[in-house]
Amino acid sequence: MNAYWYCLKGIVLREWLRFVLQRSRFLSALVRPLLWLLVFAAGFRAALGIAIIAPYDTYITYETYIVPGLACMILLFNGMQGSLSMVYDREMGSMRVLLTSPLPRAFLLSAKLLAIALISLLQVYAFLGIAWLYGVQPPAWGLLAALPALLLVALLLSALGLLLSNGIRQLENFAGVMNFVIFPMFFLSSALYPLWKMQEASEWLYWLCSINPFTHATELVRYALYERVNGMALGICVGLTLLFATLAVVTFNPQHAALRKGS
Repeated sequence: MNAYWYCLKGIVLREWLRFVLQRSRFLSALVRPLLWLLVFAAGFRAALGIAIIAPYDTYITYETYIVPGLACMILLFNGMQGSLSMVYDREMGSMRVLLTSPLPRAFLLSAKLLAIALISLLQVYAFLGIAWLYGVQPPAWGLLAALPALLLVALLLSALGLLLSNGIRQLENFAGVMNFVIFPMFFLSSALYPLWKMQEASEWLYWLCSINPFTHATELVRYALYERVNGMALGICVGLTLLFATLAVVTFNPQHAALRKGS
């Protein structure tokens, strides 16, 4: 058990040191959602007015509606950026060194995903703190109640990123592939507008939003921030996390870079 603990602590510490040494990573993670909250929300509010979130039947401001989606956007970008570091580690050979450990590969990769998720949570709560000062103030207990939901979503998106990175053999190709994942997932979801608004505009867009995992991740966090549980979103997020993590572990190949260099 001590071996597992020391390994987990070492992986988390390594990710923390990488995060501390890359201050621009922290700033860039905050700039994106703050732009949406402080600048773009004004235009969207004028277009959408107010929104209703079931089961509250309560009118809320547009800024209040999008904050959970923007928090999940931080998790999405960090999950994909963490996967980029996995591709880089695989290119440099450090992942092969890590996998020489006698501990199971599933544990090592899960520890890596957990480390990325914990770093993401720090950035999410920094954003929620700024949003609180701006006037978007969910219940104080809701911020604590949302922690398990945010952690689950962070693991879900990190596992998805790792699964996608397993099919990428060259670091140079990663950014292009991620652009075809991040933006469709974010915009075809309920992060910026309610699903009923999307349904009014287009049935097929509504259908795409409904099957988007990011929609259910956002709804899980949105309900948790107001001390409620969205059972369907929770079940979908748990199931997808287990599915993506299992597929990521099974398909992970630390020899991709070596094979490419040898060819």
